[in-house]
Amino acid sequence: MKKACDYIEMKIPAMPEYIGVIRLTLSGIASRMGFTYDLIDDLKIAVSEAITNAVQHAYDEEEDGQILIGFSLYEDRLEVMVADSGASFNLEETLKEVGPYQDKSDIELMREGGLGLYLIESLMDEVKIHQSKGVTVFMTKFLEGEQVERDAEKIST
Repeated sequence: MKKACDYIEMKIPAMPEYIGVIRLTLSGIASRMGFTYDLIDDLKIAVSEAITNAVQHAYDEEEDGQILIGFSLYEDRLEVMVADSGASFNLEETLKEVGPYQDKSDIELMREGGLGLYLIESLMDEVKIHQSKGVTVFMTKFLEGEQVERDAEKIST
């Protein structure tokens, strides 16, 4: 019986100097799975943004917070979870402030954090954000061929 997926989990201090460690790990995982160089770059940018948001907003300066990163490796996709347990920001308020992105919007005027969320949603195939005791960001990236087939199935049904 075949496993549903392989799961790798890492926990880092909520400090910017550890983001590179996760980027290197992610690059190795995605490369091993067969992602293209461009898709690996997209993954690294999106995951870095999610971790940066946690580093900057989840914990008070006095707190020694941690960030949990989980990688679920499937045959057709990579799912990445970034979770913090800090007080963090109000998700609904942030999404209202950011509003829908429009091509004519001046990128300089986007609120802090808004660009990070926009990048994550633009670069990943699926993004889910859960807020409870902290914020958890679930990001999915499909292997290129699988994504094309999936989109074709959606259109034909």
